[in-house]
Amino acid sequence: MTRQGQVRIRGSNILELRAIPPSLRPLIRAYLIGYASSVGPKLLNVLLRQIAVARRRRNSTTEDSSSPRKYQHDDLLTSLRRIILAGFDWRTFPTFCAVLVGGSTILEAPIRRLCQRLAPSLSDVAQTRLARWVSTFLPAYLGLRLLQSKQSPAFTESVPMKSNDHPGVERKEVRYAGRTLDLSLFAVTHAIDVIVGELWSRRRARRIADRKWTKLESLLSRSADPCIFACSSGLIMWAWVYHRSRLPRSYHKWISSAAAVDDRLIQALQRCSSGELRYGEDTGQAALLQPMCEDYGWPRIWGDPSVIVPIPCEMVHMGCGPLCEYHALMRFLRSWRWSMTMYLPLNLALRIRRKPPTPRSLARAVLSAGRSSTFLATFIALFYYGVCLTRSRIGPRLLGTDVATRQAIDSGWCVGVGCVLCGSSVLIETASRRKDMALFVAPRALATLFPRRYAEGKQWRETLAFAASAAVVFACARENPARVRGVLGRLLPFVLRQ
Repeated sequence: MTRQGQVRIRGSNILELRAIPPSLRPLIRAYLIGYASSVGPKLLNVLLRQIAVARRRRNSTTEDSSSPRKYQHDDLLTSLRRIILAGFDWRTFPTFCAVLVGGSTILEAPIRRLCQRLAPSLSDVAQTRLARWVSTFLPAYLGLRLLQSKQSPAFTESVPMKSNDHPGVERKEVRYAGRTLDLSLFAVTHAIDVIVGELWSRRRARRIADRKWTKLESLLSRSADPCIFACSSGLIMWAWVYHRSRLPRSYHKWISSAAAVDDRLIQALQRCSSGELRYGEDTGQAALLQPMCEDYGWPRIWGDPSVIVPIPCEMVHMGCGPLCEYHALMRFLRSWRWSMTMYLPLNLALRIRRKPPTPRSLARAVLSAGRSSTFLATFIALFYYGVCLTRSRIGPRLLGTDVATRQAIDSGWCVGVGCVLCGSSVLIETASRRKDMALFVAPRALATLFPRRYAEGKQWRETLAFAASAAVVFACARENPARVRGVLGRLLPFVLRQ
């Protein structure tokens, strides 16, 4: 898992756009931010790969002539040029941001005048809210349709046409929807958060005024974000084990890197759940884990589920010995060290960017990175220890030790307990960061409940949901910016400012 850092949006001289007419400032500001957010990471990725290649070449004992370096330099320039120019495509994210933000600000005044003519009985407040909602709904719908109009090889498939004369010869291209699903679910999640948060805030104010606010309601308020994070992260980890196609490729890759597990163990869990691997029966699955036994120096018989029931927990420990608690501790220490290499440079960069570093600011950066690393390390350790608890510690005593029970435990119970436990690590983080983290993982968890690709004829439903949700969030950001939480709540007021 990951989290969004505390990012304070400050208008620089460039993004203030004082030389631009006020009505156009949100449009241009949104385009610039959208362009930077879509092109910047790609440029950084290319440069980091180039640095890694150069480092490997420098450490190599066999140095070629300067010709390969020239080719490498040309390839780098070609890649950079392609990424920079691709960002100006009118069907990409920067244009979408400009249409959404610019359209909502430019259309608000004329739509409000239209509301005054068509619905004079409405109050001024109601007319303003309706105008803000409609002025965002229209460009949001059009902007998302703009993004969806661009074809992608991952969402295009060539299938054979059904023909009685020439079966299987002619083929047709079928386009699928789903490219913008993550963006739509992001908007839906924030809209739900805005609506529920506003309703709960009004209830709280009313109950406090009547002196009926209870400790239970106060506890519910404080535990909402941790519960959202725990449920969302549990769904994500379940999908990572059993339904990897439901996760974005980059997110799946990141989780795999953090989990640091031999993929053969994950395949064994998947096959156990699907019934391909059955304890006490020879279903031809020994070839999966026996090579792993050879790699780690274990007896080959451990990898044969027809003989060994269940697979020894020491194999899950991947070289940490037979003790589950020691394995959890080593997972924590290794994950903490890995996390610090990621969080510490990020926190130092954020501190240095704002003002010259001082010993106090550097210490705060180290403490912040240490807290975040402790959270992530605890998350990983609890997930693995939950698996071990169910397989070796508590599960056999509560459920039994017969072959059918062992099959059930490894078919989902052990992973389920790990998914339940790991989310509690969010309590290590501060309350403000729990909020950001809950809003970060919630849309990704929702995405695991939907197919990554679906029939293009049903795409209008997603577009409608996105437009309505974006209209709710933008209308709230103008009327009550504090109600829009997370990074989006800090970004929108700045972007919409004229």
